[in-house]
Amino acid sequence: MTAAADVRNQILRTIASEIAAQPRQVEAAVALLDEGATVPFIARYRKEITGGLDDTQLRRLEERLGYLRELEDRRAAVIESIRGQGKLSEALEAQLLAAGSKAEVEDLYLPYKPKRRTRAEIARERGLEPLADLLYRDRQQLPAEAAAAFVQGEVADVKAALEGARDILSERFAEDAVLLGRLRQYLRERGVLRSRLMEGKAEAGAKYSDYFDHAEPWARVAGHRALAMMRGRNEEILMLDLEIDADDPAPIKPVERMIAEQHQIRPEAGAAEAWLQEVARWCWRVKLSLSLTVDLMMELRARAEAEAIEVFARNLKDLLLAAPAGSRSTLGLDPGIRTGVKAAVVDGTGKLLETATVYPFQPRNDVRGAQAELARLIKLHGVQLIAIGNGTASRETEKLVAELLPALPEPRPRAVVVSEAGASVYSASELAATEFPQLDVSLRGAVSIARRLQDPLAELVKIDPKSIGVGQYQHDVDQYRLAKSLDAVVEDAVNAVGVDLNTASASLLARVSGLGSSLAESIVFHRDQHGAFQSRQQLLNVSRLGPKTFEQCAGFLRIRDGVEPLDASSVHPEAYAVAQRIVAACGRELKSLMGDSAALKQLDARQFADERFGLPTVRDILLELEKPGRDPRPEFRTAQFAEGINELKDLLPGMVLEGTVTNVAAFGAFVDIGVHQDGLVHVSQLADKFVKNPHEVVKAGQIVKVRVVEVDLKRQRIALSMKKDDGSASSRTPAAAEARGDARGRGAPPARGSKPPRAAPAPQGSLGAALADALKRR
Repeated sequence: MTAAADVRNQILRTIASEIAAQPRQVEAAVALLDEGATVPFIARYRKEITGGLDDTQLRRLEERLGYLRELEDRRAAVIESIRGQGKLSEALEAQLLAAGSKAEVEDLYLPYKPKRRTRAEIARERGLEPLADLLYRDRQQLPAEAAAAFVQGEVADVKAALEGARDILSERFAEDAVLLGRLRQYLRERGVLRSRLMEGKAEAGAKYSDYFDHAEPWARVAGHRALAMMRGRNEEILMLDLEIDADDPAPIKPVERMIAEQHQIRPEAGAAEAWLQEVARWCWRVKLSLSLTVDLMMELRARAEAEAIEVFARNLKDLLLAAPAGSRSTLGLDPGIRTGVKAAVVDGTGKLLETATVYPFQPRNDVRGAQAELARLIKLHGVQLIAIGNGTASRETEKLVAELLPALPEPRPRAVVVSEAGASVYSASELAATEFPQLDVSLRGAVSIARRLQDPLAELVKIDPKSIGVGQYQHDVDQYRLAKSLDAVVEDAVNAVGVDLNTASASLLARVSGLGSSLAESIVFHRDQHGAFQSRQQLLNVSRLGPKTFEQCAGFLRIRDGVEPLDASSVHPEAYAVAQRIVAACGRELKSLMGDSAALKQLDARQFADERFGLPTVRDILLELEKPGRDPRPEFRTAQFAEGINELKDLLPGMVLEGTVTNVAAFGAFVDIGVHQDGLVHVSQLADKFVKNPHEVVKAGQIVKVRVVEVDLKRQRIALSMKKDDGSASSRTPAAAEARGDARGRGAPPARGSKPPRAAPAPQGSLGAALADALKRR
């Protein structure tokens, strides 16, 4: 077996152990990825080949494959560099080949890595390396006497000679890969991250008050706390340091003893040994302490960023897969005070029908005129849904609509408050300008709000995921890694739902497996020129869309009422023959069989499997025939906000309200309860049991019941709980509020249902504001 094959097999074994799979499964998936197949395609249509690896395993496999291949390339480059220097021994090569990470490879390469002119190099040029070798090898020497023989030229005296020898040995110690590994692990286990306030910054850094004098073990620093402290350091509010054995009173610190032990130094054994101990001390304080601290801080940041990116990805997935209201004519309202409320009506396919601007608030206060115009739009276009943006003047606009609806004839439209996070980004984008070149930027926002209610996924794919607002310290993490992770989430979500080929925008089509922006635009252009697609096969007529791309994308594209009924399903064209055998076995027409669960469940999947399409594919086909074109997203549901609860000052401890989870962080969940400021349900308040990961209990877009625990008007913070109350039913009554001494005497909120509900909004930037409170309750 060749060396290349050995490397390849090692990569397969490593990944297999990490994703709980067999090496043959990983090998099959790697082959498909290398051929250009996408993760959604492999997960959905190549289950027989990969043994059923799911999209989560495949994403992890893809990520680790890239890292391990980069590691092998770097390993090969290092080996070649050392070999070129004539210094590659069999033992060193074996160590390099056994290294399991880039850090280990770099540690081993350190002594051979070309570097700038160091103090040790200067000492060597002055002829002091023999002195360093002598004192290291012969521990019976007296350092001062040995150094006297080297006082010449640029070496002015014994002190200078010993300093040069110290510099040479310190560099050797600092480049000892085994020692570096031991010290790094010791620091991971014993290091303490210390945060202190910079002098004179208390007022400017008030939001970091929990970190003015904070210390905790490096190994247990939660990602969100690490990012908070690092942000405070970047803003020059905090000083961060990694303390090692700060409370150890011993004159020789454990890390210094580790260096001495590695080189068998016994300071009590003589003058040379004592001098070498000082070299070890110098090496730690001058060379290793700083470099290893930097290493661990970088490691902590990487760990924290990975956690933050995972949180963002989970929240984004939940938001993208939120329930759609469906293809119904919708009036979108983008609330505003002085600039007016922007209105846009779209039909069931999202096509813009009409726009308007009304001014029901200051300074015009034209309530009647605004309601009359809205009533006209509703009647003229048969509006079934009203989508109200949740920004400034949202609750006032809700009230305006709520007062209008009873005056309208049946059937009345349903009003829903939706998130407008990212709508302004879309409105000002090149995409929006291309789509609505004659439309004012503010009116484009109203269109986006309306469409977002109809189909969150179709509209949100037009916006940079980082602008949607469900992240945790998203601006503090590696933007490339964040974008790559979020793009994968969007791709998986789009392909899990499927895309209507004849109505989808280029933005949505671009996320389909195998396509991209260029091909998506070609599809839309072909559709505009030749009319709606009648079959999936017509995709091959699109410019530059060949058989390989067709294979990747066809199964995720849907054609309603086309010439081939299966084109409306997730059955891939390559497997139509299997579906037709199933239909023939039932002796019925395909259209009549689709949706007949009772008839299909009587069939034995094994009788339709063959060499190419095994049981996983056949079972998927049967499931799709049972529920053709099924949407994996949940049924549309909205939160009902309490009437009269519009601002923070309307809230009282003990109130039980309904709200929508807007963001899930490592320390809890944020919930919109309709007061323009999300409340925080700390992780300790999410359930009546211990919760380690908030995502196990809640997800973005979920409708929940919460109890108000505390309201801080000054800092604009709301503490909520999802735990059961103390058992006292009176905690929700007005009398209970009075008993608590509330000056306003307000009790539980009035009956819900008279106000427009709110659908899955994104957070309004309260994550940073609530972090300090979250930490106090941790």
